[in-house]
This record gives sequence, C-alpha cells and structure tokens, in this order.
Amino acid sequence: MILQQIATAHNGFTDKFGIPRQSRDTSLVETRILFEPRFRNMDAIRGIESYSHLWLIWGFSQNNSSDNLTVRPPRLGGNTRMGVFATRSPFRPNPIGLTSVRLLRVERSSQGPVLVVTGADLLNGTPIYDIKPYLAFSDSHPDAVNGFAETTKDYTLEVVGLNNQEYLAIPPSTRNELREILAQDPRPAYHSDPLRVYKLDYNGYNVAFSVENGKLYVQYITLSDKKLQK
Repeated sequence: MILQQIATAHNGFTDKFGIPRQSRDTSLVETRILFEPRFRNMDAIRGIESYSHLWLIWGFSQNNSSDNLTVRPPRLGGNTRMGVFATRSPFRPNPIGLTSVRLLRVERSSQGPVLVVTGADLLNGTPIYDIKPYLAFSDSHPDAVNGFAETTKDYTLEVVGLNNQEYLAIPPSTRNELREILAQDPRPAYHSDPLRVYKLDYNGYNVAFSVENGKLYVQYITLSDKKLQK
C-alpha cells in the first residue's frame, strides 16, 4: 500500500524531546496544518468548520518501524514490558500515528487553506496522510476503561522559576505553551537524577531544567539555534 501525503503539521516542536505523550483536548499549543499543492483547495475541506474535533492519521517522521512484540512504556518507569498493541508506543510495525485534535479555525493563506488545531502530539514537519471528522456519537465511549494508563493520566509537575526576565521577554502565547509542556514532564520516566540538567527546544527557545520532588526547576532560557521548518 502506498500512502499519499496530503498535508504537513507545523508547530514549535523542533525536537522529539518535549512532545506530549498523548493528545490533550485542553492543550494551548497550536498546530497549523498546511496542505500539499494538490489539496490546496477549499473544496477539499468544505463543511469541515461544522466539526469541533478531527482525527489525524500521520507518520512518525523520526521513528523507525519495529517488529518488537513488547515495549517499555515510559510512564511505567521504563522497565516494565507491555505488548506493543496494548500501548501507544511510537515504535510499531508500521510507523503510523492516530491523534484526535480540536479544530480552532480555518484560515486562508497564500498556500491555500490552513487548519489550526490544538492537542496534536506531533513534531514540526510531520506528514499527514488523512483527516477525518471526529463523531462524538460513534467515537466517544464514556464507559471505556483506560487500563494501566489510568494511573498516570493526571500526572503533572509544579514548574518553578518562570518569573525571570528571560521568560517574561518571550511572547505571552509561547510563555503559556512552554509552561504547559514543562508541567507534563518531558523527561523519560525512568530518569530521576535531581542533579541532571535537561534541555528542551520549543518554538525558537532553549529551556534548561532539572526535576526534584515533583517540581521542575527552570535553570535558564536562551534563544535556540534550531530553526522552525517552513
């Protein structure tokens, strides 16, 4: 089967480190979906604005496919193995992802229509293979059981040290996005060294931080040398 790329996702995630592990309906991070030339026509999305949420089918642009039958979910500490089909690990037989997102608006640009969404757990430049409307009457299951993922669904860190001049100089929307990303704890779950300093690149900024006793301490913020893909 040959998959045809229909669009590309654009956002501030220039590195895999820091991308949310799951899509979140309440996320502040916006992603712009730009269509490939063949699909840059309003007819292709006619009626889409009547939906509040969409499904994105996309490809892992920086992950190799894997035939391993088990994986180690990071939220279980990185040591417990579970079946690959019982997880949302990116290391799968086929590097294909599925994400539900909230549609904020449709914009017109010189490159055709643009879908602006939130909740996407995608790297900047991720190829989109299909877009489908999310239907609450068939896609939502309020009585669904979340398995082992239930135990960590509300896990967050308290972020400390974002009231300095470096942070206040960042545009307000990016400041809020950074706080959200840091609170979700970008580290691999099996890392627990309080002396270790991590670096996260997002939307042109590099943030160095450490974590101890449920708190994330921002060490410094600088301009990143990574440029966003256009």
